[in-house]
Amino acid sequence: MDNLNNLMQGFADVMAPMNLLLALIGVVIGTAVGVLPGIGPAMTVALLLPVTYGMEPVQAFIMFAGIFYGGMYGGSTTSILLNTPGESSSVVTAIEGNRMAKAGRAAQALATAAIGSFVAGTIGTLLLVLVTPFVVDFAVSLGAPDYFALMLLAFIAVTSVLGSSRVRGFISLALGLTIGLVGIDSVSGQQRLTLGVPQLADGIDVVVVAVGIFAVGEALWVAAHLRRRPAEVIPVGRPWMGKEDWRRSWKPWLRGTAFGFPFGALPAGGAEIPTFMSYATEKRLAKHPEEFGKGAIEGVAGPEAANNASAAGTLVPMLAIGLPTNATAAVMLAAFQSYGIQPGPLLFEREASLVWILIASLFIGNLLLLLLNLPLAPAWAKLLRIPRPYLYAGILFFASMGAYAVNAQPLDLFILLVLGLLGFCMRRFGLPVLPLIVGVILGPRAELQGRRSLQLSGGELSGLLGGPVSYIVYASVALVLVWPLIGRFVVRPLRARSAA
Repeated sequence: MDNLNNLMQGFADVMAPMNLLLALIGVVIGTAVGVLPGIGPAMTVALLLPVTYGMEPVQAFIMFAGIFYGGMYGGSTTSILLNTPGESSSVVTAIEGNRMAKAGRAAQALATAAIGSFVAGTIGTLLLVLVTPFVVDFAVSLGAPDYFALMLLAFIAVTSVLGSSRVRGFISLALGLTIGLVGIDSVSGQQRLTLGVPQLADGIDVVVVAVGIFAVGEALWVAAHLRRRPAEVIPVGRPWMGKEDWRRSWKPWLRGTAFGFPFGALPAGGAEIPTFMSYATEKRLAKHPEEFGKGAIEGVAGPEAANNASAAGTLVPMLAIGLPTNATAAVMLAAFQSYGIQPGPLLFEREASLVWILIASLFIGNLLLLLLNLPLAPAWAKLLRIPRPYLYAGILFFASMGAYAVNAQPLDLFILLVLGLLGFCMRRFGLPVLPLIVGVILGPRAELQGRRSLQLSGGELSGLLGGPVSYIVYASVALVLVWPLIGRFVVRPLRARSAA
């Protein structure tokens, strides 16, 4: 009941006219930027992060709630109309959604994606309200060794489970940990990797890293493969759904939500696995499986709901433990840190009103998104006709302005360019971006918890082993690392023998 009372108070704060206006602005600009080709929700949030500078934390996070869900919706529009997913979790939506659009059913594909996003986002945010306090109570009982083990699990998960190549994932993680080391050592007070530059003594701001890797890196990558003419956009009317479309969509919405939220809420979760699981489930349960691959509406409804429910689920470990499990949550964590707020078990005590305002804003933003975007879908589709040179020139301009606004130091612009070139090279050689961002954010915190554990044990490595939680986590880490070897040397030979 206390949580519901806190949520009602959060709604009362958000319903102020100025705050509602900020939520509406967040939804509009989040959708407008998210709908542009090649720009996923993480890049949308990173690019718009500097927009909130100068605002009070409450106003900033009300706007961010709209940007968060607006970016998610915009990504589905691009996937359906252009077959250009902004992130890996939108790939499944593009498979069936673009086929529906080419078959003249773009309106129905956009409608089931929008309504499915609303249903999944609402249920996921409600589960966030119910689940997060229990996770906070669990997190309070954890010690430094347990936190270190969880962060190690997060490192392994984003490099081994979600990436296509473990080696590339670990290279990206190493780059992120190296960037996170820049600054002054909290124990010895010595400068590390500052190259004698005094401005680097405080480290490299996470906002500059996020904007450089996502926005500038993506802009340079697209510029290197630029086509002079705008992409071919499939025309779309006003989104609507017939009775048959509703009948075929409501069950996939609920099943997709059931897949997405638990995976998002896991410290090692993500949206890729539940979206593919949702697609496979709908294909298996469909009365017309022959339509899959040709434009089945279930193949849009289920994965899109799973994607949005997973996005709500990722806020559970981010708020309760301070662990981001995808790139969007990592940028949101950077937004908290830019205001001097550290997510974790004490967040609900120190900044309780801010947290509940943020959660209430997610509900409001989700509703505004549905009311605004169903009638405005044709207008968003017109944004896709912006020529790429103008589009990415604008992105570079706003990225540079945002990076300079962080500390008002010209050095940040140079760092932004260097990080943008790094992001370009990572895309060129197939290195995933998420491990780098997670390494930058969690690296210093993992170092702090690891050092604290060793100090408590007098330098003994046994100090890294805490209670039962750390044992379970280390066992999970070992299983993740050893599983490919088991599959290669145990499972494959057994299958070969059974086949023979």
